[in-house]
Amino acid sequence: MRMMPRSRPPRVLPGFGLTLGFSLAYLGLIVLIPLAMAFLRAFNLDWNEFWAIVTAPRVLASYRLTFGASLIAALINTGFGLIVAWVLVRYPFPGKRLIDALVDLPFALPTAVAGITLTTLYAGNGWIGQFLKPLDIKVAFTPLGVVVALTFIGLPFVVRTVQPVLEDLEAEVEEAAASLGARRWQIFQRIIFPAIRPALLTGFTLAFARAIGEYGSVIFIAGNLPMVSEITPLLIVSKLEQYDYNGAAAVAVVMLVLSFLLLLMINLLQRWSRPGRG
Repeated sequence: MRMMPRSRPPRVLPGFGLTLGFSLAYLGLIVLIPLAMAFLRAFNLDWNEFWAIVTAPRVLASYRLTFGASLIAALINTGFGLIVAWVLVRYPFPGKRLIDALVDLPFALPTAVAGITLTTLYAGNGWIGQFLKPLDIKVAFTPLGVVVALTFIGLPFVVRTVQPVLEDLEAEVEEAAASLGARRWQIFQRIIFPAIRPALLTGFTLAFARAIGEYGSVIFIAGNLPMVSEITPLLIVSKLEQYDYNGAAAVAVVMLVLSFLLLLMINLLQRWSRPGRG
């Protein structure tokens, strides 16, 4: 008896070839072509000119501030974002939905509005700055203000990445470990942390990447003093305003390469940290 061919299940989207073509075309138009133009513009410079631009003292100072502040902000958000996600998942309390909605506020709030608000709060005569001033702690118009702004815009990435993992983590496992005599730190170290480690690294990566390219919320609170509180995105904009397109492209290319290498390293670490690999 002749076997009838199996009918393939109906697909919502077209076949692999067509969807792959659309995906590559979309990524090419939105991502690859703009990035390639930055490289092509930088290639108008010879090596000596390129190296002189990207290693100028002012540019190097902006690199240190941008990547250093982004790293500090991402680390802060990793720690406190885990605490916020834990509280939202594990504890019922009045106003929980309001707090949960406030976590997403940096997503919806325009970055310029966030920068103006933070500057108003942390200036010397601001609601928070007036209490820090007697302690000789200056936030607005300093590198510390840059860290504060980057921490503000990066918190939701960690919370929203870790929160679903904690929700899927069964509390019965922790209760069983506690009944066997495990202490709180042992439960966190042996049960909770291995389960949330990939999500934490993902949240850290997203917060770090977001902070590197942040502009709107930083320029108001940073003060933008060259060699002190000037971030690299602002330096690129300054070169564009001075019609130094080649110089802006050169600095942008360095930012792209450094960001890609850092994110590649973090992604490799994330793959290594998955259960069964660490």
